[in-house]
Amino acid sequence: MHVSSLISRWAILTVVFTASPLIAQTSPSYGVSISLDLAQRCRAGATAEAKKNGWNVTITVLDAGGHAILVQRMDGVQFGSVAVAHDKAYSAVAFRRSTKTFDEMVVQGGSGLRLLKVPGLTPVEGGLPIVHDGHVIGGIGVSGATAQQDGQIAQACLNALQEQPTEKEAADAPAR
Repeated sequence: MHVSSLISRWAILTVVFTASPLIAQTSPSYGVSISLDLAQRCRAGATAEAKKNGWNVTITVLDAGGHAILVQRMDGVQFGSVAVAHDKAYSAVAFRRSTKTFDEMVVQGGSGLRLLKVPGLTPVEGGLPIVHDGHVIGGIGVSGATAQQDGQIAQACLNALQEQPTEKEAADAPAR
């Protein structure tokens, strides 16, 4: 790799992590990856929100390492949304921030446009890191509706994880 290419990538990452007040907050550290049970609970909350509003989408949940735990493509969703949902979830877990943060930076223009060259970063709302006890344990990405609607559905995943499990869920959960 050429020195100029390395310097260019370093400059882009400097912008991503320090130059904008939108993302100046401290990022949570990584934790133990999300379990399948929690991923399914997350997906159930997101699916309920999508169905309630009549939005058919693809929902992807990744673990803390960016690997797929589950992917759900609702009926009638264009197949391109599968890749986009994955990319949004990957961006959220890799950079430990909402993809909406990057979306807002790009919209502002100027140095925020450099984000468009960052490998693995998708600056479109609909991706959220999944944080538990202050640690990123995974990410969710949603695609198929408008970006704002995708973000609303992704937030429903996080909301579902904040709710107390039902007695049946608690009984079925493996001991940790």
